[in-house]
Amino acid sequence: MLILQQLSTRPVSATLLRARTQRGISLIEVVIGMVIVGMLFALGAPSFFGWIQNSKIRTAAEGIQSGLQLARAEAVRRNATVQFALVNDLTSSCAFSATGTNWIVSQDDATGKCNVDPDPTAAPRTVQKSTSAAGGAASLTVSASLSGTGVALPNAIIFNGLGRLAAGSNIPAGSAAWINISNPTAGACVAASGSVRCMRVEVTTAGQIRMCDTAVAFSTTSPQGC
Repeated sequence: MLILQQLSTRPVSATLLRARTQRGISLIEVVIGMVIVGMLFALGAPSFFGWIQNSKIRTAAEGIQSGLQLARAEAVRRNATVQFALVNDLTSSCAFSATGTNWIVSQDDATGKCNVDPDPTAAPRTVQKSTSAAGGAASLTVSASLSGTGVALPNAIIFNGLGRLAAGSNIPAGSAAWINISNPTAGACVAASGSVRCMRVEVTTAGQIRMCDTAVAFSTTSPQGC
């Protein structure tokens, strides 16, 4: 009991009092923290912006690849020709466009009928369609050509019941349809000494569909390249 009384009457040091009374952080510490966060954000913002823009390209390329694979699968399932077409819009006045960012999969020619909802009986017997807003594709550039020759794809990519390109696609034997996706808003492609990872979707006359990176040369060790 005596010991407790002695401890209770012992004076408390000033240092201990300050330690007990100090709460939170000081204004100087807040300012220093904000400066550090700002510096980290400034360093990481360009990389984050580039990642977002590249993600838009990949998302659009994957969407086009999925549309082509769907058209091929439906052609085999129905044992009939099914086409994938890039179009300028999805209205009643739509037309095929080698630079269109919208696409439609249908059994019949969808020109002027892109506004028709998917229906197995009503022309153009639409299977699926996608707007340019999907995946941020509205800000991207799409260009379809034949084997990278600069010659625009003449019309839709049509698959027959065997899953191969039908004669109506007008793609010469040995050639391939290339659909390139880039993002000029973010800069030039890596292949053109830029920083943007541009993508390409290729379709051979045998019906093979693959997506590749235009900045990487295709090889057995780099199958993701073009």
